[in-house]
Amino acid sequence: MKRSWVVVVFAAACFIASQCRQTRTYAASPATSDALQADPSSGISGAEAYADHCAICHGDNREGILPAFPPLQGINRQMTDQQITQTIRAGKGRMPGFPKLPQDELAALLHYLSTDTEPLAGAAKGAPASSSLATAGALLFQQNCAFCHGRDAQGGETGPDLTQSRLVRRDRGGDQIAAVIRNGRPEKKMPAFHFSNQEMFSVVAFIHEAQAEAVSKPGGRRGVEVSDLQTGDINAGREYFNGAGRCATCHSPTGDLAGIASKYEGLQLEEQMLYPREAKYRGTVTLPSGEQVTGTVAYLDEFTIALRDADGTYRSWAINRVKYKLDAPVNAHVDLFSKYTDADIHNLMAYLQTLR
Repeated sequence: MKRSWVVVVFAAACFIASQCRQTRTYAASPATSDALQADPSSGISGAEAYADHCAICHGDNREGILPAFPPLQGINRQMTDQQITQTIRAGKGRMPGFPKLPQDELAALLHYLSTDTEPLAGAAKGAPASSSLATAGALLFQQNCAFCHGRDAQGGETGPDLTQSRLVRRDRGGDQIAAVIRNGRPEKKMPAFHFSNQEMFSVVAFIHEAQAEAVSKPGGRRGVEVSDLQTGDINAGREYFNGAGRCATCHSPTGDLAGIASKYEGLQLEEQMLYPREAKYRGTVTLPSGEQVTGTVAYLDEFTIALRDADGTYRSWAINRVKYKLDAPVNAHVDLFSKYTDADIHNLMAYLQTLR
């Protein structure tokens, strides 16, 4: 079995496992548009509010619990108070909403989230930085970027390996990296970040030194090169797509998969092929009263099922109190795990990489 297939199976298993390490869910209502003024002099402690509602997932010191839950240090560089408020009120993805959180407690929580934290213990441990500028950048990178791109910029939960990035290799004065950081990449779920010029210089310096470190030690490369995944037979992959793999029953190379190889590259593309991230599927929950609720599945484990209905309302139930039915075509990808051969994987990848 080739190394890339082993790595991908491990990555897929980690992803599936991370979906089970979720926090408890609650019923929530659509977001409200609160205009908040954080008042540090109020009797409500933002630190206590954070400990009560957020620390279980995001860590005692806002450091995050990787790979499942992102850090909140520096969250004000990514989101405005209004955006943070909406997320807290309505929830997002695996995060439950808190629509009934008192206004003064929410204001105190916002103030707490906007304050700077002490430098993370060991934040620069193992960092390739050799300058004070890059060392400062390592701290900012860990707080804002490591959840997706890894502590050493060599890839993480959802983000690519920046040390192998063509954009980073082309960047000379920092302008290209800075433009992506400032504007984000909404089509790839990357938010924009609001760094000062000095902060931006330090993050760029860290990324460049991380790349230089990776290049100097090629034998220690953790990721998978694109070339590792280009050894299959395109025609055999097309035949598998339309035949034994039954991929064509759900997908079309000129429909939903058109341009897939331009959107994803290398290991990211292979991960999407094996188990698509953020794949949406529907579910219907039947309550004891006989009422049926249909919506997009937002959360599911052995204890709880949650849906977002057509109005965007997040609703959850204990599984032992309801009946439910899922319409999840994505499970066909999991069913293929026991059927794939190594040749199937490489051939299918070769074919998918032609869909640009």
